[in-house]
Amino acid sequence: MKSKGLFMAAFMLTTISVNTFAQQFQLNATGYFNNQGVDVMAFNDFYPEGHQGGVSVLMNGHRVATNGDIRMEATPGQWQPVPKQLSRKVEGNKIVTTLCFPDSARHLTGFNPMVYPDYVFNYTVTTEAQGGSIVVTVDIDKPVPQELLGKVGFNLEFFPGSLFGKPWVMDDQSGIYPQQPNSPLAFTKQNLGFDGNFHDGKKPLANPKQLNGTTGYSPLIADDIISEPYAIGKKFTSRPDDPYSKLTIESLTGYLKLYDGRMNHNNGWFVLRSEIAPGATKGAIKWIITPNIVPGWLYTPVIQTSQVGYHPNQPKEAIIETDSRDQARAEAIIIKVDAEGEKVAKIVSPTEWGKFLRYNYLKVDFSDITEPGLYQVKYGTSTSSVFRIGKDVYDRGVWQPVIEYFLPVQMCHMRVNEKYRVWHDACHMDDALMAPVGNHIDGYDQRPGLTKYAERAKVPGVNVGGWHDAGDFDLRVESQAGESYILTMAYEAFRPEIDVTAIDQVKHVTEIHQPDGKNDILQQIENGALTVVNSYISLGRLYRGIICNSLRQYAMLGDAAAMTDNIKGNEDDRWIFTEDNPGRALSTAAELAAVSRVLKGFNDTLSMHCIDISTAIYNQTEADERLMSNKLHAAVELYLTTQQPAYLNYILDNQQVVMQQIGRTGWYMARVARIIEKQNDPRAKQFTTAFKAALATQKDNLDKQAAETPYGVPYRPSIWGAGWDIQRFGYEYYFLNAAYPEIFPKDIIYNALNFILGCHPGSNQASFASGIGAQSATVAYGLNRADWSYIPGGVVSGTALIRPDFPELLTFPFLWQQTEYVLGGGSSHYMFLALAAQQLSNR
Repeated sequence: MKSKGLFMAAFMLTTISVNTFAQQFQLNATGYFNNQGVDVMAFNDFYPEGHQGGVSVLMNGHRVATNGDIRMEATPGQWQPVPKQLSRKVEGNKIVTTLCFPDSARHLTGFNPMVYPDYVFNYTVTTEAQGGSIVVTVDIDKPVPQELLGKVGFNLEFFPGSLFGKPWVMDDQSGIYPQQPNSPLAFTKQNLGFDGNFHDGKKPLANPKQLNGTTGYSPLIADDIISEPYAIGKKFTSRPDDPYSKLTIESLTGYLKLYDGRMNHNNGWFVLRSEIAPGATKGAIKWIITPNIVPGWLYTPVIQTSQVGYHPNQPKEAIIETDSRDQARAEAIIIKVDAEGEKVAKIVSPTEWGKFLRYNYLKVDFSDITEPGLYQVKYGTSTSSVFRIGKDVYDRGVWQPVIEYFLPVQMCHMRVNEKYRVWHDACHMDDALMAPVGNHIDGYDQRPGLTKYAERAKVPGVNVGGWHDAGDFDLRVESQAGESYILTMAYEAFRPEIDVTAIDQVKHVTEIHQPDGKNDILQQIENGALTVVNSYISLGRLYRGIICNSLRQYAMLGDAAAMTDNIKGNEDDRWIFTEDNPGRALSTAAELAAVSRVLKGFNDTLSMHCIDISTAIYNQTEADERLMSNKLHAAVELYLTTQQPAYLNYILDNQQVVMQQIGRTGWYMARVARIIEKQNDPRAKQFTTAFKAALATQKDNLDKQAAETPYGVPYRPSIWGAGWDIQRFGYEYYFLNAAYPEIFPKDIIYNALNFILGCHPGSNQASFASGIGAQSATVAYGLNRADWSYIPGGVVSGTALIRPDFPELLTFPFLWQQTEYVLGGGSSHYMFLALAAQQLSNR
């Protein structure tokens, strides 16, 4: 009995020891702390203006808190100063990251000009595992100056989308995260006015007075009126009701304050912060972060299929995403759903694919199921969405919403009606004033000597055509010409018939679901060509684009007609920019040359302008080795449009460049190679023989890249969702398949489309194409994002990567890197792929 008692005691001690160890955070080989289903990352990622980076907490498959770092405001937005990361080192069981303020390369310059206060300092953030907690310590090398006391602090942001209506506790206080930010307001001294002089002189300078606008709210300031904190204390717990999301933070230095970042930025998150005390340097901030650990938690398998479905003739494959620790395996059951209920159509033993990012992947092939109907895939307790198999699967509500809704809604200089609904009134009829010299925002930078107009002079004739880019309302040349070009390629390849919209460019009115006897795709091609051509005629050169003149206008949400008063020549008018960018000019020349082909017979005058402008740009623009691919592209389109030998001679003269850059040139050169191989010209024969050999090498490269992921397409995830890149790849691949099907099989085209329609990594399996499929992205970053809404046919950027290995697609309208719409391919590349799948399946 004694020995048995000793054995039991030893067993209990061992069990306690094992369980205690199992509840401890350990630094894993990927470079972050892990404890069962909880991960704490420390500066593996750095994109603070996109709510991504710093100290981040992921709990049981969801990112709950992020951006733990020093900031200059309680609730900063994308226009507020961010630090510069200098180094990140792993030292034993801790991560030490060194950062600094300011980042002089971003002070009043670049895409998002920021104004840095006059406070130069370095600091370290040390993140260390201590049992079931993570201790965060901040050391700064200079005390906070008097002018910034109460402003400089350590912030941690909590994702609001999963917190509305959920509880929090701060010491003896408690509350519910509200659906909208609630007063009272707090008034603070703004940092602007205590700004430093950090411009490095390497890039053009922005004008902060212009960016601020004249009156009212300015996103560039944004720290003078904020929310009063919901609570102040020393110990904070978020989601005490949910063991899978419960997170406790204790401050060993200053007080914790819970803010609502949406009070001064619609895209803000909830913010927990501690201010740095006067005189504090070493140990200025010390927090203990304790996530609740659920022992034995495993990621529930996710079944990834097309949310639309499949044509009977196409390959069909479900991908199952599982926890990399999960060794259990089950049979996959293909269920057919009909009026009588569910029937087993097939039982499949999934094949192992292996590990990608943080998950393990299985594949289920059910290509042999061709009977039309509704289906579902089941694996263990997991179930896919219901999808269709049918010959008409792509015939309605798949590619059509891009033309039926998205492009009409995005039209500029237009009132857009849909029966009872007005999407937006006639807008920007006062376009545009000539931009002043200097850096602006969002990539607009007017250089001297590139226009015949004086600064802020009226530029006539540019208030016609174009589409608003995403929710930013600007018109940039690559979006306008590029969109028209992709639509042209779709029209030439598939000749789709669709007329569900009436477009009147004279009266500036568009009526959705009101046919006018004209092909809607041709009308949309015309719409993009109008803005590019008219701007060229007015300026005597290509425009960079047209954009609002202040950040207040740029951040506007809602009706596009509210941005300006439509009266020309006053301070609210948008600005038009020019640029000296040979690469973009040559790409535009290629696009206009193609557009001119399909507009011939539809709008002959516009067609002639397109080819004349394309020819002029081609003849005037020299191309060095870096830009040869752009000029070759222009030569291809000009040759296809005009059949003039000079363009073919240019292509043949540069055979070596074509072969050396086959990854860039192959897709568009394939369209002309098949034509010229029939000619008797020996140079053409030599060219096409070498071209075909180079394509075979390129095919091997593509196969290797596609084999790196379970999705059968080249996919190397980064901060931004990769959906647009994969669509573009599939679009270009189509032309390779069309010209050389013996080298390039069609399966990759289906894989690219299926990736967009739901077969992509992560727990959110929504189709990236809004309103398309059983589940889709119906909260998106478009003009109506403030309403947590969407535009049918818009295609979001898609699943992004929280580095190093967490795929994420949040249901949140303000994350441009995950849910933004764009022009110039975002939706039209998707439409092209759907039309391609329809064509290939019906052959």
